[in-house]
Amino acid sequence: MLDETQLAFARSHLDFFDKLTDEDRVKLERAITVTRFNKGASLRSKDTECLGVILVHAGELRTYIQSEDGREVTLYRLGPGELCILSASCILNSITFDVSIAASQETEAFRINLGVFDEIMKRNVWVENFAYKSAIERFSDVMWAIEQVLFMRFDKRLAIFLLDESAAANTGEIRATHDEIAKNVGSAREVVSRMLKSFESQGLVELGRGAIRVKNRERLKQFL
Repeated sequence: MLDETQLAFARSHLDFFDKLTDEDRVKLERAITVTRFNKGASLRSKDTECLGVILVHAGELRTYIQSEDGREVTLYRLGPGELCILSASCILNSITFDVSIAASQETEAFRINLGVFDEIMKRNVWVENFAYKSAIERFSDVMWAIEQVLFMRFDKRLAIFLLDESAAANTGEIRATHDEIAKNVGSAREVVSRMLKSFESQGLVELGRGAIRVKNRERLKQFL
């Protein structure tokens, strides 16, 4: 059971909450538990059972697909206040999209018990609409990720990643290894390392141990 501050956070990000009966509100609140994950921890893979609905409270989760040879392609990332419904795809008719989920940072998340959510969704159209709307929004992210991997030059994909991450950090510095970047842009670590070296030789970035500093955003934008 969440405390009042945590419950207020959960309620504010579940748009259907005010459409529930008093009985279902109580049942749903009791079905939400707090789960904490260390950086790199795996929450779900295609071989594990359906996880349930996940709401990120703090930290970040990475949703990805993995090839047979171990290559990973990040589909989208979830930050505080964002919800993952594809982790509960087993209760959504016609959606059989399997994804893996891992914590890219130390993360605290709220998990809604799958059985309770399914029970309420079957008798409340507002909950059902919320679930499918959330899934459709995530599929837009999935299609953007696939489009990047299939049709976009790698230097452009890497430039987009560097610009977005440095802007989010507000410092111009990205704390990530080459392997972590490769997983996010859907490439191999060796390819990422070569392109970063090329960017460094052009004065666009500065490489350090486990960190990259963007030195010239305007020139990086020329790759877009």
